Amino acid sequence: MQNSFEGPGATAARFTGLAVTGERRLSGTLSEVTLDGGQVVMVKRADGDGAARAEAAGLRWLADAGTVRIPAVHGHDAQWLVTDRVATGRPSAGAAQRLGRELAALHAAGAPAFGAPPPGGPEDAYIGLAPMRNATGPDWPRWYAEHRVLPYLRRAVDDGTLRSSEAPVLEQVCERLPELAGPAEPPARLHGDLWNGNVLWGADGHARLIDPAAHGGHRETDLAMLHLFGCPHLDRILDGYQEAAPLADGWSDRIGLHQLFPLLVHAVLFGRGYAEQALAAARAALTG
Repeated sequence: MQNSFEGPGATAARFTGLAVTGERRLSGTLSEVTLDGGQVVMVKRADGDGAARAEAAGLRWLADAGTVRIPAVHGHDAQWLVTDRVATGRPSAGAAQRLGRELAALHAAGAPAFGAPPPGGPEDAYIGLAPMRNATGPDWPRWYAEHRVLPYLRRAVDDGTLRSSEAPVLEQVCERLPELAGPAEPPARLHGDLWNGNVLWGADGHARLIDPAAHGGHRETDLAMLHLFGCPHLDRILDGYQEAAPLADGWSDRIGLHQLFPLLVHAVLFGRGYAEQALAAARAALTG
């Protein structure tokens, strides 16, 4: 039974059935725990209701595709998530090219619908520290506007991060999404928060993905997230992806469109600078 006063070590022991021989706090919510026999696991304290459940379901759904390597989930409850630790090394061009091919295969594994949560995952999930609702929609343009861009646009305006006079630029992008979004694509199985910090370069030469906000979406969204904050050997990741599953013509012109949601999330969490980036991306999308 879960103990509300239980710490990372006791949590790791409860989920793995192994004795704890060492514990190291990495941050306020993350600890590294060494178990009897030398195995090391990561113990993460959830930041919000349903966060651990959403992350565990996302990790398992991504792993079920059998493509990109994903740390194994040992267990979770309302407060804690326990996963394998990844022994990290240096990023390499070869690992990046391989990751591109694996991402293409992950996306091709598909999802039941745009916005579909992972099996067993909650509808009310998270992207980082921000809420993210996994409600489904019939096509990507309408779903992306209704369930990703507009909720955070409204919140940014309510918070004063975006001025109400600036909102029409983003609203116009939402109205024009059917013509701006490029060719229709089937729902892809997305990591959903694929920035550089969630790509771990393993010591064994294989990249692993952590901290997903997994859902059914457009495959260009994951690639746009990799562009947003940069990633080692990004050109090789894209080369590998294009070899395995070529992207639709004009995909690079749509990167800013797919970045609107994470930019608005960051605007709400971190302030005006990201709001200005979202406005710039919206204006660029409208002018082509």
